[in-house]
Amino acid sequence: MHKRVIAKALRPVVLFLVALTASAAQEPHKPVQPVPITGQPPATILVIRHAEKLTDGRIDLSPTGFKRADLLTSLFVPAGVRPDLPTPQVLIAAHQSAHSNRPVQTITPLAAALHLPIDSTYMSEDYAALARSLLSGKYAGKVVLIAWHHGVLPSLVTALGAQPPYAKWPDEQFDRIWRIDYGKDGKATLTDLPHNLLPGDSH
Repeated sequence: MHKRVIAKALRPVVLFLVALTASAAQEPHKPVQPVPITGQPPATILVIRHAEKLTDGRIDLSPTGFKRADLLTSLFVPAGVRPDLPTPQVLIAAHQSAHSNRPVQTITPLAAALHLPIDSTYMSEDYAALARSLLSGKYAGKVVLIAWHHGVLPSLVTALGAQPPYAKWPDEQFDRIWRIDYGKDGKATLTDLPHNLLPGDSH
């Protein structure tokens, strides 16, 4: 009897929560908008996804991922090995979360080779704040490389004023570089480039 009374009392609350959830599900997501350019932008921003991950829930790269991270260095060292990929002067990675430290791990060998620190100040979902910082003049004329999580990479690129090649980064894709160049007018142009590092990489 007591359980029936409690269930009856809770029924309006449950119905309210169901209605609220349904309403939120129907509410369209606001499209990501480019952030304003408030200073001279970087010359080039190179955007990559972290390398391959484990499938057991651990936050680290898989053995293949660590291999890709090591080989990533060969795209930039020595300078000019890939004419389409300028050598980074600034390295940025998404901050470690409870689920992943893969962006930092992906560019750690590159950081060592270039003798550069990794700025991991921003959480993955704080991509808009990162975009505002990048377009504030703080990195004027620099080449910046960003390692991030694929779920928000198209949103990050959009916030930077560029047009992503596709709206959703494929779940199994780890081998592309999105190069964003800024013209004198501040207009961003994106080029989708391959890694060409491991067997099976796209071309």
